Amino acid sequence: MTEADRNYREMNKKVTPKMNRILNLEELIAAKQLEKEKKKECCDMEIEQLYDLIIPPGTIVSIIYDIVEEFELEPVTRKMFVGVANSEEREILVLRGPLEKVQAAEKFLYDEMKAWIENQ
Repeated sequence: MTEADRNYREMNKKVTPKMNRILNLEELIAAKQLEKEKKKECCDMEIEQLYDLIIPPGTIVSIIYDIVEEFELEPVTRKMFVGVANSEEREILVLRGPLEKVQAAEKFLYDEMKAWIENQ
């Protein structure tokens, strides 16, 4: 069984009884934004106190889900210039939150990506 299969099975274990399927990234972003709007607890946190963890294109979705859930970061999209083929502006997925959580999530992301690459 590959790491991706294990991650997929692990994600299915995390699905609550209310959920009958796993969300795609767009649905995850929308669900987290809806949660934020319902809570309205983040209103006292100023934008300057939030940091973005840029998720590299091609990152395994199950790792993104794990980061969002474990570190309670908010998935948002941000337009950035990407210097790949032609320097064009693209929407990039970022995970937003307090500095400590973003730094811990960054370490987790690179550790998980390294483990996934080594198992391929």
